Amino acid sequence: MSPNISRRRFLGQANCAAISSLPLLSTLLNLKVAGTVAAATNPTGDYRSLVCLFLSGGIDTFNVLVPRGPTEYAEYAGIRGGIALLNNVLLPINPLGNPGLQLGLHPALTGIQSLFENGNAAYVANVGTLIEPVTKIEYNNGAKRLPLGLYSHSDQQEQWQTSMPNLHTARGWGGRTADMLKSLNSLNTVSMNISLTGTNIWQAGETVFQYTAGDGGATLKGYDKYNKNKRSTVPIRTAAVDSQLAFEYQHLLTETFQSQKRDAMGASELFNTATNVALPDGVAFPNTSLGNQFANIARIILGRGTLGHNRQTFFVEYGGWDHHDDLLASQAAMLPEVDAAVKAFYDCLTAMGQQNNVTLFTSSDFARTLTTDSDGADHAWGGNHLVMGGAVKGKQIYGKYPSLALNNPLDVGRGRLIPQVSVDSYFAELALWLGVPKSSLPLVLPNISTFYNTSSSSPPLGFMA
Repeated sequence: MSPNISRRRFLGQANCAAISSLPLLSTLLNLKVAGTVAAATNPTGDYRSLVCLFLSGGIDTFNVLVPRGPTEYAEYAGIRGGIALLNNVLLPINPLGNPGLQLGLHPALTGIQSLFENGNAAYVANVGTLIEPVTKIEYNNGAKRLPLGLYSHSDQQEQWQTSMPNLHTARGWGGRTADMLKSLNSLNTVSMNISLTGTNIWQAGETVFQYTAGDGGATLKGYDKYNKNKRSTVPIRTAAVDSQLAFEYQHLLTETFQSQKRDAMGASELFNTATNVALPDGVAFPNTSLGNQFANIARIILGRGTLGHNRQTFFVEYGGWDHHDDLLASQAAMLPEVDAAVKAFYDCLTAMGQQNNVTLFTSSDFARTLTTDSDGADHAWGGNHLVMGGAVKGKQIYGKYPSLALNNPLDVGRGRLIPQVSVDSYFAELALWLGVPKSSLPLVLPNISTFYNTSSSSPPLGFMA
């Protein structure tokens, strides 16, 4: 590179080179250039956030939401065999608008039962990844396209986070949403996409990436300008970093790196200041990994004014659901932690007056086979998912709860059920609520037009107020 090249020209060339090397040119950026992206909506300046609780490993959701009616329970017990829950231990729920449908929740979900019955939670039944609608006959004869790597953990986790079942991408639908909505925030020093459990695809966009909260956020390990302990190595490391940052570098790449380092440290300091707040009196989160993460989300929400955020997303991962064996005991041990954390989070949001502004939804790789291999289940397809919040039209089941009879019209083998609701429709409902205009949904969810007419006056599923 010539030493006479200007800084502006260098940076411009570097940016163009980076863009041209992308395997998939951003449709969003192209349309922004063309001026065809509808403006994000925030008519009242209100605050809204989405919380994705990703249950990685493939949770058995048909032992979470279970049929209780005599005929339906007999079908369930018949196909599930030794992993069937007893009918008399199920927690009954009474969904509105589903006459004759009797369902129950896993006995560990007492908090979620109360949220559902009080109208603050709902379930979306039999949702999963789809490229296009498919019947059992079409599945068997290969007449329709199927998601890449169906039944594969890595592929399906990616597709649940990207909503792109026909190709691999490192950009998630939460990231694409943030690319579109970040202008609603008055400050973006700290990303509106905040992860409590490290990096993820869901929150990765073209211009917005996740800020990882906890364990110092994005700051430098061993850097603390307030540490004056002469017996500690931290002041020495801090002075060295300060000296490095103060140096005027001639090499533009090094200077750019230093600038990014400064930005990360500034973001970390702002984040730590914003979240140094007390939760409302009387609010108690369980002292578990999940409980502590939800408590941190509550503090971040309380600090949103300092962060300058009117829109936020949060990502929490709770893994270990790949129960090929010991399914009943494993769920009995794990589901109480989910239930207690979710219920405490809603109670805290209520105490904060934010219950109508925050919506939690669950995702997972896939559901599990209805049939069992001894005391576990294998990888499957469509499953049931929770949405929770004051803006949710609760106490309802969205989509149709499927028949669990062996070899039913949705069963493509071993109780693997074809989804009747696509993840695109599920996520579109949430993206619209957050502020994405209907006409811009295809930029966030490229496959949505297969399942939903964005010109329709009706919502994709209707579970958000």
